[in-house]
Amino acid sequence: MHVTGARPNFPKAAPVIAALERHPLRQLLVHTGQHYGDRMSEVFFRELGLPAPDVNLGVGSGTHATQTAAIMVGLEELFVAERPDLVMVYGDVNSTAAAALVAAKMGVALAHVEAGLRSFDWTMPEEINRVVTDRLADLLLVTSADAVAHLGNEGVHPDRIHLVGNPMIDTLMRHLGALDATAAAAQVGVDPSEPYLVATLHRPGNVDDPADVAELVQAVHATADQVRVVVPLHPRGRERLARAGFMDHDRVLVVPPLGYVEFLGLVTGSAAVVTDSGGVQEETTVLGVPCLTLRPNTERPVTITHGTNQLVTRPDLPAAVARVLAEGRRADPDRVPPLWDGHAGPRIAAVVARHLGL
Repeated sequence: MHVTGARPNFPKAAPVIAALERHPLRQLLVHTGQHYGDRMSEVFFRELGLPAPDVNLGVGSGTHATQTAAIMVGLEELFVAERPDLVMVYGDVNSTAAAALVAAKMGVALAHVEAGLRSFDWTMPEEINRVVTDRLADLLLVTSADAVAHLGNEGVHPDRIHLVGNPMIDTLMRHLGALDATAAAAQVGVDPSEPYLVATLHRPGNVDDPADVAELVQAVHATADQVRVVVPLHPRGRERLARAGFMDHDRVLVVPPLGYVEFLGLVTGSAAVVTDSGGVQEETTVLGVPCLTLRPNTERPVTITHGTNQLVTRPDLPAAVARVLAEGRRADPDRVPPLWDGHAGPRIAAVVARHLGL
């Protein structure tokens, strides 16, 4: 049983589900509905070739406690009815931790795809979800060597840890031929012959506190003085940003959330990406697009040591953008992390098949 809930889960799950179809087992896809609506959810199922969910819990939005509790209640009923041999969870969203808690309490085996990532920042809800899920998982499916080290330092037995690579990169490589930078730019109203940045901003550390929001708006406006900034804006934080005047710069173009192919097409043609997202750090690493991560830390340091990513503060963002624009792209395919090769899905399927005795 695959439990997904938010748009970062879907490109991670797609290659795993596809690879497991080659094995003699029944798969159930559960969508908790943590993210919902066409642009945040359904478009990903269409574009990624995911089967329609067998179950959609439809929990919607809410506080962390409300959302997590609703997911746990729904999943408990489902686990009782289906008695899965293995539950697979992805990433670090509330759906992931909720499924891990229910599986552990019901004695159901748990596999965590993207295990071992650590920011060591306990103000991030995602860090809590990661640690809780990894502590409860039977199979820890890891994207990079630093994550293996973190799990070892936490006392996880080596037999439970499997370095398999990054299934999100499988999905990216599968869709490379469909990424059309010119069409994506035209779709959002940008002249593809002019440089532009793409910005994705939704983390609590950037959009929850009014002082942080004010500083973010100032930084993005100073950046837009140099280059157009296209912002596919996540619903989270949108109202706070609007109240703070985020959209009041003529070179800040706010657009609705984009589908997978549309978004990565836009990224492919950009001069750089400004983000506080985890997955975007990984995708830009493989695409060779400079990435400025607007956070004090990252759970994906391999995107810095083996990719195009760098951490920047809000006050430093305009200067960092100026440097990137002056330098241009400096892609180096040899710096892509090991096993980010488009074959993580089959490696994960092989681990699962062995665990299930297939």
